[in-house]
Amino acid sequence: MSSGAKRADAVELTRALTRIDSRNPTLVPGAPGEREVARFLAEILSGWGFSVELRDAVPNRPNVVARIGSPDSPALMFAGHLDTVGVEGMSHAPFDAEIRDEKIFGRGSTDMKSGVASMCIAAKAAADAVGKSANRQIIVAAVVDEEYASIGMRELVASGITAEAAILTEPTRLAICPAHRGFVWVEVELTGRAAHGSRYDIGVDAIRHAALVLADLDRLETEDLPRRTHRLLGRGSLHASAIEGGSGLSTYPDRCVFTIERRTLPGETAETALSEVREACERVRVQRPELSAQIRLIEAQAPSDVSVDAPVVEMLKRAMAEERVEPIVEGMSAWTDAAILNSAGIPAICFGPGDISLAHAKEEFVAISEIEEATAVLTRMARDWLSEKT
Repeated sequence: MSSGAKRADAVELTRALTRIDSRNPTLVPGAPGEREVARFLAEILSGWGFSVELRDAVPNRPNVVARIGSPDSPALMFAGHLDTVGVEGMSHAPFDAEIRDEKIFGRGSTDMKSGVASMCIAAKAAADAVGKSANRQIIVAAVVDEEYASIGMRELVASGITAEAAILTEPTRLAICPAHRGFVWVEVELTGRAAHGSRYDIGVDAIRHAALVLADLDRLETEDLPRRTHRLLGRGSLHASAIEGGSGLSTYPDRCVFTIERRTLPGETAETALSEVREACERVRVQRPELSAQIRLIEAQAPSDVSVDAPVVEMLKRAMAEERVEPIVEGMSAWTDAAILNSAGIPAICFGPGDISLAHAKEEFVAISEIEEATAVLTRMARDWLSEKT
């Protein structure tokens, strides 16, 4: 397979994957999920000579795990997710994979079917180049549910899979991203006392108590968090996501519930965020002893942090330099499955075509030039890995 054909195939595979509706059914009730796209990709990889498994993370939502190279040898993993978010409000056809102005348009084109296509084509091209002299192996993992709870990557790790390093081909605009923030979702329920609007003497306003707690958390966001920074990621953040409460204009509200999202830096945990909320409530309670708050953790995902001079970063830098792609190292704004691999002891970083700012947007596209460059870099990296003696 020539270099030109290899790169063209990555573009065509991106379009083929984008045409398959794989919206996450947890996010979009009634959506088809990843089954069809997983089977399509597994069939292609099997036809290319990969050893392929389809393993359900949950019923009818299978991960694709494919291997090529020397069996039972040290592995480099290329990983990505197959699910996408919904399509409501999109300004173009979501699944046509139309090419316009040297870009592929479609839901999932940038997040992250172009990355999945690039890593698959790269693994095949490298294995073809090295042939039977391969000393190591490449694992290609295409998982489900990254857009919600990462049940796919969690199942993959629980299965005992191992690798010396991993590249997640998330959309980074071809930057090397060794770190990203985590997130914590918290629900706070304030309980008041319902009363007629004229009875200030007995009514307890749960909404005002919520406002006071949020005002205290605002000081955390504007004063404290800017002082805590990470070399690649900058600062963490906090925002209120939703709020509801009250039953009528002339009634003291006996309940108010709000949710917050706290984006965390390496070293910060779910307990960090929960403690911040508890402390905010305690400070308000000093002035309002009647405040009653229940704090509940909804979901949390850890940050990811790999050293900028880790072997996997250096290996990718070399491949980029050899392909004349400038090796830029920066932090990634969004959360990814890299955090789960890192927690399992597999150093994982992000590098891929596409711009994360276009993910989930009404207009989603990926530049063909980025698919081509990503494929070339990953092919070089995979070829070097397969050729290296164990």
